[in-house]
Amino acid sequence: MKAVVKFKKGIGNVEIRDVEEPSPGPDEVKIEVKAAGICGTDIHIYYDEFQSNPPVVMGHEFCGVVKEVGKNVIEFKVGDRVTSETAAKVCGKCIYCRTGDYNLCPERKGLGYGVNGAFTKYCVVRKDIVHRLPDNVDFVSGALSEPLSCAVHGTVEQTGIEAGEVVVVIGPGPIGLLSSQIAKVEGGYVVVMGLSVDEKKLSLAKSLGADLVINVEKENPEEIVKDLTGGYGADVVLECSGSAPGARLSLKLVRKKGKFTQMGLFGKPIEIDFEQIAYKELKVTGFFTQKWSAWERALKLLSEGKVKTRPLVTEELPITEWKKGFEKKEKGEAIKTILYPVE
Repeated sequence: MKAVVKFKKGIGNVEIRDVEEPSPGPDEVKIEVKAAGICGTDIHIYYDEFQSNPPVVMGHEFCGVVKEVGKNVIEFKVGDRVTSETAAKVCGKCIYCRTGDYNLCPERKGLGYGVNGAFTKYCVVRKDIVHRLPDNVDFVSGALSEPLSCAVHGTVEQTGIEAGEVVVVIGPGPIGLLSSQIAKVEGGYVVVMGLSVDEKKLSLAKSLGADLVINVEKENPEEIVKDLTGGYGADVVLECSGSAPGARLSLKLVRKKGKFTQMGLFGKPIEIDFEQIAYKELKVTGFFTQKWSAWERALKLLSEGKVKTRPLVTEELPITEWKKGFEKKEKGEAIKTILYPVE
């Protein structure tokens, strides 16, 4: 079967290759991939800015149909519509695994970079990380349940948003657009910020429920946020751009005693005035991928229509056109591109 493979370390070194069709182990589920999303992490893997274990089939945002189950699997059957977490392998013994934070397991190997992923026809995962896709959620929407789960973990589980809080989301990419919807569901007054190149994304954020959108190149975000908050600043800032300017702006916009969560990945060290954390007595956190509880909440939000993922999809391509999808993602021309398998 054809697959998008990172075949060795170094910048690039990604191509379509024929790989052997996998078979499930006793406790594994074999899934026929119906849709798989291109993530910013995939771009980092392409440029060797993120850990990978080549040769490895890329792709970790996906959903599909159960094709085969291992002999010990009774939770799922052939034909079930499912999606999957990304924690393909964990030790099960460390303090993080034992307390349910297995996303932080030091021996964790993620789908699509640690072990073979979903940019292909069939993907095998352990049964413990498989979730049923709600009947009213289509495959394209379901492929984005992974980034939605990440956004839930970062926004709800790590940050915590209270009704009435002013929540600033910096960066209207997929995580920003999902986080802004979640913040709205939690009762926040949501302000989404971006650049001139993000105009279409800002418009989408507005249509998906954001109370206010700001082009930081045309408007003064500090003045606007101060006006909104009686001069204090935002209660919560979610930095979703993964850019140094975005992180620096976050510390300017958040109020004293406020909450700042770094959600975007920089791919390299950045310079930032971390003394502001002390001066403002900030609560600062981050997040890494997701875990079971975030997935369950994310799938409920999708099923109930409280968060929408389908509007984020700008293009669907066969995996043979992966490079086109990567380039559009890197240039900011696509919000979310879906790849589907070919024979």
